[in-house]
Amino acid sequence: MTMVEAHVSGHDLVAGRYRLLEVVHRETNQVCWYGEDVEAERPRLLTQTGLPAGTEEESARRVTARVTRTAETMGLLRPGRVATVVDAVTEAGTLWTVTEWIDGTPLGELLAADGAFNYVRTSRIGLELLDVLEAAHAEGITHGELGPGQVFVRERGGVVVTGFGLAGATLAPRVTAPSYASPEQARDERIGPAADLWALGALLYTMVEGRPPYRDRGRPEVTLKSVDRLPLRAPVRAGPLTQVVQGLLRKDSRERLTRPVVRAALTRLLHEDPATLAADGVRPRLRGACAAARDAGRVWSRRTMAVGTTLAVVTVAVAVLAATHQLPGTGTTGSGTGTTGSGAGARAADRSAPPPALPGTDRPAAPPTASAPTTVPPSATAPGPPSGFRVYDAPEGFSVALPTGWKRLRTTRASDLAYRVVFGAPGDGATQGEGRTLAVTYSERVGPDPVAVWRDDVEPGLERTSGYRRIGSIRATTYQGYRAADMEWLSGTGADRVRTFGRGFLLGGHRGFSLRWTTPAEDFATTSARQALAVFLRTFRPSPD
Repeated sequence: MTMVEAHVSGHDLVAGRYRLLEVVHRETNQVCWYGEDVEAERPRLLTQTGLPAGTEEESARRVTARVTRTAETMGLLRPGRVATVVDAVTEAGTLWTVTEWIDGTPLGELLAADGAFNYVRTSRIGLELLDVLEAAHAEGITHGELGPGQVFVRERGGVVVTGFGLAGATLAPRVTAPSYASPEQARDERIGPAADLWALGALLYTMVEGRPPYRDRGRPEVTLKSVDRLPLRAPVRAGPLTQVVQGLLRKDSRERLTRPVVRAALTRLLHEDPATLAADGVRPRLRGACAAARDAGRVWSRRTMAVGTTLAVVTVAVAVLAATHQLPGTGTTGSGTGTTGSGAGARAADRSAPPPALPGTDRPAAPPTASAPTTVPPSATAPGPPSGFRVYDAPEGFSVALPTGWKRLRTTRASDLAYRVVFGAPGDGATQGEGRTLAVTYSERVGPDPVAVWRDDVEPGLERTSGYRRIGSIRATTYQGYRAADMEWLSGTGADRVRTFGRGFLLGGHRGFSLRWTTPAEDFATTSARQALAVFLRTFRPSPD
């Protein structure tokens, strides 16, 4: 297998029409790029995957056809949850999969920025992934390449999955992210849904532990060998998810937990977690303890939280154990997946297990073949600030997480209808406009089209500044449910050259905010700069009216 080379010239066009602008995410043998379709003038996500050495032209054509066909099928089954593939081409031994731009962050980048997730956030993402996998498996489709680079997490609206159609399209046992391959893939055996359940378990493990169950050893064949032969590193931070993670990461595919068991366990965990009761509207079993805590007027203490966590561990363990032993009246067990995960036992378990209630409701979840995905209220999924950031509540009416040490540098106003607040670290040149800054602008005089606001109201003023050059097109998007648009540009010259990313969004009634992230031009693509921008976008909140 060849290793993908990330250093592609931004001046070259992929397939004569796609311009590469910035690397979004890297993993073994795969690189995701933010790019632009110069013909359609639309933003695109381009995924660059290295094909095995010696792949013939006819084989390459089959790869592109399979990727496109499978993605189309999955898009119909789970609209909005599977990336829409608009093109797939092969050039010089590399597969380029072109999808519509996803307004989200790769799971791998989130983990790099935030560290390990708590088990509640992990369970929610796991349930959304399970929903997509259930739809695929019901149609006989195995993803086979699921990893952190194929899962994009949106601010609102859940996850989006990419990479369908790659498995089996080449002779390689695992084209991307070998550390998330199942043991049967590592042995180059025929795979099925059970391989996806292993990958789901590996993702759950990575989210709660902050590292994959099997580390990437630099060479795919060495990594695959370790997946097959080495024992699982025991999870130490998984808490109530431990039983689920270990049950999915069983070497023998016939012994892995089935989808209904996993869904029931994750859903039950969300119901029992005391820290999310207010957000989810779920009543715990220990009603007396909750009532006593409320009557005493105290927030949850460490001891109460420990009791709640212990309850969640026990509850999930009971659910897993009950489901993996013979169930009364069904005659099925939790180990009937087989190497393909679609044996008679697994099918019977899928049919016989009633769908659990959605978190916070008495309504049953959609069955595996239903088209409506499981959704979670956005307010319940908003993450807190990561380490090194603190939430700043502005008196003007917004909040955002800022890096530790950042201060409010200056404020400008135009009557009571508009203002701009600039934040930065005084010691890094921000006060002179040379360092990193975040500018938050509010106006009550914006028009109804966010693209037009950037193009007609903002850009004419920028064009009068020294060294101004826009990067790419102005891109329409959505942000926190609002109409929005993004624009990037360069300004200044020489050592004072800076690059700015701007996102503007409309609140309605001619009101709107814009966020402008500015760094020295050479620092814009660094990991720390990209992580800071991701935190700003994830945590910015206008105050309620």
